[in-house]
Amino acid sequence: MHREDRMKGQTILVVDDDADIRQLVSIYIRNEGYEVVAVPDALQALQALEHATVDLVILDVMMPGMDGIQACMKIREAYQMPIIFLSAKSEDMDKIHGLMSGADDYVTKPFNPLELTARVKSQLRRYHMYQQPEEPSSVLEIGHLRVDEDTRQVQIHGRDVRLTPKEFDILALLARNKGQVFSVEKIYEMVWKEPFYKSDNTVMVHITNIREKTEENPKKPIYIKTVWGVGYKI
Repeated sequence: MHREDRMKGQTILVVDDDADIRQLVSIYIRNEGYEVVAVPDALQALQALEHATVDLVILDVMMPGMDGIQACMKIREAYQMPIIFLSAKSEDMDKIHGLMSGADDYVTKPFNPLELTARVKSQLRRYHMYQQPEEPSSVLEIGHLRVDEDTRQVQIHGRDVRLTPKEFDILALLARNKGQVFSVEKIYEMVWKEPFYKSDNTVMVHITNIREKTEENPKKPIYIKTVWGVGYKI
């Protein structure tokens, strides 16, 4: 397979509050055939991940507001793609802290852009090597909805759907028990694994979010049905 074929569709998210660094990294990454999404802070990075399929994240550590360490841990709650830190901190403990937060590599500033692109390629090769599809041992299919409990991936009409960990757990619980009605209290206790408080609307909010992401018309859902006065079912 040609290099252009391998890279087609691969997107790199560049997160750095320094506009010059964002531009420099973006130029070198694009020259290697990748698509680039560049944003100046962690909050915009998290938003970008919800709206685009990202194959690798280049993440600055020192940013105002939410720093790179916090952003990395937040990303790791829902995503498995490689994360490469950029940082002016070069001490061993800084690198260890960064890697322990969930990053796959750590590049110190000032950096050689060619070395960074080489590390991007290396991380992507390694990631896709271990992501080679295997025969799934637990795939739930309801109509056009596909829930893979092993990889925690969801697809609707073949399109990947990004769910938060709790949203996935709720969907998987209902899909695993197709036709069974679960009360709000039961869903909360099984997913959050803690006592349910009567005034808590957390489950309802998560169900609404799942419908927004999986249904063509969330107001008339065909997957997660409301059983009035009882709970929810698929």
